[in-house]
Amino acid sequence: MTSVYCLVLCSCPDEQSAGILAEGLVEGRLAACVSIVSGVRSVYLWQGILEKSAECLLLAKTLESRLPELQAWLKQHHPYELPEIIAIPIQRGLPEYLEWVGTCVTPS
Repeated sequence: MTSVYCLVLCSCPDEQSAGILAEGLVEGRLAACVSIVSGVRSVYLWQGILEKSAECLLLAKTLESRLPELQAWLKQHHPYELPEIIAIPIQRGLPEYLEWVGTCVTPS
């Protein structure tokens, strides 16, 4: 059976919370690697009010089969009331890298 990989995007309010979440995902084997992109500007409506925020963006690489656990963990530990958690299927990638992702997030 072929593994299905995905990239999970999650915005965070600051570098500190992004670092804590990234480490928790990797240490919990929910993501093989989490990249933190600083300097993201987000514009959105929240409870009818236009918001403009400086944020960090997490890019977590994982298996689709781990997605429910990853989402539950992020919801529990994220400082936002309603965190952005979006999964995008990875259609192509370096086979050796994707194999490494699968190895890292497969429970032992």
